[in-house]
Amino acid sequence: MPKIPAYAAPAAGKPIGPFMIERRELRPDDVAMDILFCGVCHSDVHQARDEWGGGLFPMVPGHEIIGRVTAVGDRVRKLAVGDLAGVGCIVDSCGKCDPCKRGVEQFCQRGVAVTYNGTEMDRKTRTYGGYSKSIVVTESFALVVPAGLDPAAAAPLLCAGITTYSPLREWGCKDGDRVGVMGLGGLGHMAVKLAASMGAEVTVLSTSRAKEADAHRLGAKGFEVTREEGVMARLAGKFDLIIDTVSAPHDFNALLGLVRPQGAVVLVGAPPEPSPVTAFALIGGSKRLAGSMIGGIAETQEMLDYCAAHGIASDVEVIPIQKINEAYERMVRGDVRYRFVIDMASLA
Repeated sequence: MPKIPAYAAPAAGKPIGPFMIERRELRPDDVAMDILFCGVCHSDVHQARDEWGGGLFPMVPGHEIIGRVTAVGDRVRKLAVGDLAGVGCIVDSCGKCDPCKRGVEQFCQRGVAVTYNGTEMDRKTRTYGGYSKSIVVTESFALVVPAGLDPAAAAPLLCAGITTYSPLREWGCKDGDRVGVMGLGGLGHMAVKLAASMGAEVTVLSTSRAKEADAHRLGAKGFEVTREEGVMARLAGKFDLIIDTVSAPHDFNALLGLVRPQGAVVLVGAPPEPSPVTAFALIGGSKRLAGSMIGGIAETQEMLDYCAAHGIASDVEVIPIQKINEAYERMVRGDVRYRFVIDMASLA
């Protein structure tokens, strides 16, 4: 198996640095690509520091991958050498269970193969992510990057984009809807752009006014600081849908009070601690508190095509791989607007 350069966390919490990994030989249904850009997700930080537990080290993070196809197997039809392609959060599934057959492979009953910090479906072969020179992936989990998308700005669409697009689609976001976006970070800024493009009247809900100008630039019509006196009472029942991107502990009951009867609060952020929810916050108004996790491959391709058609991409700061540890510290401080993307040419 060919060995290629990468950057890895050697152990939990240790600085990420140069490392060599092996990629498999090309199989008949495989696509090989040289990685051009890889987005930096906050989950990379959590996993490289083993804050969620179960980390496999050495770990090569990265699941927002844009690359150029360099070789294809004999059975590959979707992509050709020279095409721009993407790899997101998952690289394989059983393909046989009910979720897989319904196109929601992320919920594979046998357990999906994640792009890094996991194993292939054989449960033996380690998966390594996009902080590397190249990747080999089965064709059905490779995505076609449409013409017109900037490769660097498109990389975060493979996680932040689909994570916010999926619940907007599932909950029927449409022209005239009133959508709240809780938190304006890597996920939140994509939720604003996407919901606004669907015709919604978007309001950003934040704990400070620091990003108010950005919110309006991204397409929000309103901006509300939830800590200000009287705001929550004034917004009661205002929204059809709230996309909650916040990963810090906060009160779901209060958010439920902001949606109309039969409205929904959808969680895409993952606070580390349980949050109590009273039955009456749901019963009063038949409201929904739901969760959403990325999307299947077909929906992810739909999202990429939608973004290309509507001129939507992430706001990014492109960095060399040598600055990845600094980028992690800045992410923890909230010092990025709104997604770091690694130029993998720097790996050479």
